[in-house]
Amino acid sequence: MTADTYGMHDGKAGYLLYPHDRFKLIVVTSTFVNSWQSSMKIHESMGDSRMRFAQRLNEMSEELATLAKEVDKNRKQTKELATRYERALQESEAITEKCKNRLDITSEELERVLLQKEGESLKDNTVQTRQGGAGGKRAIGKAVAKGGLLLKGKNPGNIQRQEDDIRSRMSAASDAYRKAVTDTQSMRQEYFNFQLPRILRALKECTDEMDLGTQYHLTRYAFLFESTVLSDGSTLVPPSEEGSSLGPGLKATLEMIDNRGDFRSYMQNYAYARGPTTPRGPRREGPPDEGFLPPLPTHLAEKVSSAPVPNGASVPVDRGRPTFGMDLAEQMARDNVEVPPIMEKCCQAIEKYGIESQGIYRLSGTVTKVANLRQRLDKDLESVDLDASEWSSDINNVASVMKMWLRELPDPLLTFDLQQGFIDAAKIDNDRLRHIRLHERVNDLPDANYATLKYFLGHLHRINQHAAENSMSVQNLAIVFGPTLFGQKKATQANGSDGGGMADANHQNQAIETILMHYTDIFVDESE
Repeated sequence: MTADTYGMHDGKAGYLLYPHDRFKLIVVTSTFVNSWQSSMKIHESMGDSRMRFAQRLNEMSEELATLAKEVDKNRKQTKELATRYERALQESEAITEKCKNRLDITSEELERVLLQKEGESLKDNTVQTRQGGAGGKRAIGKAVAKGGLLLKGKNPGNIQRQEDDIRSRMSAASDAYRKAVTDTQSMRQEYFNFQLPRILRALKECTDEMDLGTQYHLTRYAFLFESTVLSDGSTLVPPSEEGSSLGPGLKATLEMIDNRGDFRSYMQNYAYARGPTTPRGPRREGPPDEGFLPPLPTHLAEKVSSAPVPNGASVPVDRGRPTFGMDLAEQMARDNVEVPPIMEKCCQAIEKYGIESQGIYRLSGTVTKVANLRQRLDKDLESVDLDASEWSSDINNVASVMKMWLRELPDPLLTFDLQQGFIDAAKIDNDRLRHIRLHERVNDLPDANYATLKYFLGHLHRINQHAAENSMSVQNLAIVFGPTLFGQKKATQANGSDGGGMADANHQNQAIETILMHYTDIFVDESE
């Protein structure tokens, strides 16, 4: 597509010459065209190689994703199995603990019944107990303390039946506890001796499978990358001209360009196609031997300059050098300057008298004074003294004129052609990447716009350094100069309304804010 587009234009892309006989056509090529076409083939070959490399990388990526998915699935299944075994072991231990508690409770009940039974037998031998003295009292006291007499009034038959029932329940609880202990021990031995090692081996196999797959694909990547680099190197610098189907290589191809020879061939073919032509007339500047009109003698030139003007004839009036509403490049070429004089004059006055003025550039000047100053600057810039008290006493008038001059540029400082690039760069969320892209767009500006933008943003940078006094932060300056430096005319013409430019107002302000924040990185060279 690039080759086709390039071939559609005249100039070095190959040019057509029509001789006087319109039925003949001379097609002229040049060393530049041949080298360009060869370099395009070289780049196309390198692009095909990189596309194949990208396809292999895509295949490797899909295989690695599939491997990771399978390994993760096996890992989750193994983890779920281990969780089930651990949960079963915990439940078995909990059941064992419950059986133990039930057995303990039954044992305590049997102990109380036995104490009660012992207390009833002591009651039947009351006399013997009294004869026993203090020792008998202590025995009865212990029995009462242990609950032996809690069921006072029960007959021995009831106590015996209660004892039999408790012993039966205790036997069942003992059997259940013994069985629970046996099951828990068996499950614990199976888990720690067999299941847990198997689970750990399965997890290790998952890790080993992933490691081996990654190692294989990394080795494959190294081979593919080396092959691609070798292919690019062979394309750019082939080992021998015979062994390369694309020619001698990129460097040798570009070195074949002969601009002087192309120009000489073009002129020769042009002369052949057009034939001799009659010059339209001499020009007034240049040596006479090259066809220019010789200058007037001194005495004749003085007569011409002092000759009276006939009645009714109009004398041309020197209208000065208008600067408002003129193309920026034309102004700078006309005045042979690197920075527009009006900008330099106004910025110096603002920095001298208004750098600490509250809300400089944000506050507007008086309408009549701004219009008067604009007219005087446009009529005769050098005659206006901005140090006079008329202007220095209210520096906002000068600031308003500066903004007016920027707004009236036919093509704004950030040109219409590059405007969308600035807006797209401002939409980037990453601060560092947004800074880089805006830096690239600034470098794309024409020389006149770049030099003017560098000077003016340096002026705003110095204004911002006194933000504590003038309250003009980077954000405030960006809000003021976003629409001014971008302009709104193109959006109005494209959409038929003024709404087109407003949609990108935030991005315009963001672009100016980012460029101003990184003014030193973008414009100030380290050598300076």
